Amino acid sequence: MSSVLITGASRGIGRAIALELAGRGHRVIATARRPETLADLPVDERLRLDVTDQDSVDAAVAAAGEIDVLVSNAGATVRAPLESVPLTEVERLLRLNTLGALRVTQAVLPAMRTRGSGRLVFVSSIQGRMVLPIIGPYGASKWALEAIAETLAIEAGHFGVKVSIVQPGAVATDGSQGGAAAFFAEDDPYLPLYRQLGALRGEVITAGEVAAVVAHTIERPDPPLRVPAGAPAERVLKARKEAPESEPFRPAVLDW
Repeated sequence: MSSVLITGASRGIGRAIALELAGRGHRVIATARRPETLADLPVDERLRLDVTDQDSVDAAVAAAGEIDVLVSNAGATVRAPLESVPLTEVERLLRLNTLGALRVTQAVLPAMRTRGSGRLVFVSSIQGRMVLPIIGPYGASKWALEAIAETLAIEAGHFGVKVSIVQPGAVATDGSQGGAAAFFAEDDPYLPLYRQLGALRGEVITAGEVAAVVAHTIERPDPPLRVPAGAPAERVLKARKEAPESEPFRPAVLDW
């Protein structure tokens, strides 16, 4: 069994991944900014790790011991039109979702490269390959994350490190069900679009379903680079791939 470090394990997808992997017998190192939120997880280690803080990352990786697999899951989102989203919020998402993932990768990759083996699994989104209105900053952070991950697949793959990107669609978690900050004026012209967001997100799957996909990806001898998580994600990404590149891809339910 593998030794797996998971970022953002306090709730949602990260917590589900920790439970799934622990249940399969892996050595799980669950991490979060507030380690007390991990107290009830049946894992081997519970560590403080803030992906936006270099000292925190270095301390957690040092305390974790040998790491076979990194599951880079920590992330957040916002709801706002690009015309008016606070740029501080965009910067926050990029620091967390994109640079945070790279920061932890840089901490674990040298040992993997030296050993000639290891796994980097990035929890992305269907929005790493397409966009949804009102969630543009999140999509931008995931497109950037996927560029980083695909580059790592080439660079680190040369040294025996396998890279996978797991791409769920809508997932029933706090971040997607009202936990995300929203920025709209009272008479915001984009509110009609915001109100369609539920329909745009499409069919929702559970965090446990995503966790099972992550676990299966880790346990595959030769995993693919991109792994859609669930049938809804597979359908949407297939439709996006088949759509013409000459115009924006619009979900069929969008009335705008």
